[in-house]
Amino acid sequence: MTVTNSTIETQLNHRSVRQFTDEPVSEEIMETLFDVARHTASTVFFQMFSIIRVKDPEIREVIHQATGQPYVGGDKGELLIFVVDLHRNAQIRAEAGIDNEPLDWVSLAGFGLYDTLLAAQNLVVAAESLGLGTVYLGSIGGNRLGIAEALKLPKHTFPVLGMLVGHPANVPPLKPRLPLEVLVGTDSYPEADNYHEALADYDDEVRHYYDVRTPEHPEPAFTTQIEKKIGAGGIQLEPLLAHLQAQGLALRDCDR
Repeated sequence: MTVTNSTIETQLNHRSVRQFTDEPVSEEIMETLFDVARHTASTVFFQMFSIIRVKDPEIREVIHQATGQPYVGGDKGELLIFVVDLHRNAQIRAEAGIDNEPLDWVSLAGFGLYDTLLAAQNLVVAAESLGLGTVYLGSIGGNRLGIAEALKLPKHTFPVLGMLVGHPANVPPLKPRLPLEVLVGTDSYPEADNYHEALADYDDEVRHYYDVRTPEHPEPAFTTQIEKKIGAGGIQLEPLLAHLQAQGLALRDCDR
């Protein structure tokens, strides 16, 4: 038998909410969520992330168009953009007359990515513990540089993902996840002899989930999705390295 508490129950009940009511999220809650993000663990204590809260309808429309997701448009839910931020530390060093060459390294961009994603997940858990709904917007990859321009992001920053936070207008069913047997290993990789066989029951769960969620557009089994969707287009085609480098990040590996 597993153990539980209110935090674990919140995490196990995570689902992406894409429909929100007109009720705004209070300023007290938003300040609390930002404070939670601020207290996230940080790589080497460099704290290399920032959060942009989007209130301007014109900027929100830029992000809506970038994502191609209808629920991003309009004004329902708080729209947040999580940004890898090496700019702040670059400025601190520049003010002290210190060379900023290390901030060009791929490893430092990775540190910023770790910090940013951890902060986003911390905020999600806090928001959902308060009864709010959330959805990640990896789809901002449809036009990251356009979003960076709209948000006036300086060099050494990069918009990693977006998020909507709000009062849910509906509660979708829980999406089934991969079984622990293929996710967790002890002392070695949890390899399966045949993944189609190992995931047969899981494939059935996934098919049933989509039959209930969108009966008019049923989705195939998980293994079928992996076979057909990887490399098929969309934001997978984003020239991510070129976009990072356009923002002054991940220019080179450390050669020391």
